[in-house]
Amino acid sequence: MKNKIILYSTGCPKCNVLIQKLNTASIDFETSQDMDIIIEKGFTSVPVLQIDDEFLDFKAANEWINEHSGDN
Repeated sequence: MKNKIILYSTGCPKCNVLIQKLNTASIDFETSQDMDIIIEKGFTSVPVLQIDDEFLDFKAANEWINEHSGDN
């Protein structure tokens, strides 16, 4: 089963790092830069990577991408 992955981003340098890593790893994802959604979800900083119902901060997202970079 394929994970639903959304990157909540504002285009900041850390956001761009995750976008590049996701693309390099050939991991399919959507990007949301909708500040209303980011605020509604209670995020105090971005990037946040959502994998199904799990939310990962920058460090955890990096680790997840590294672990799953060969899955596709």
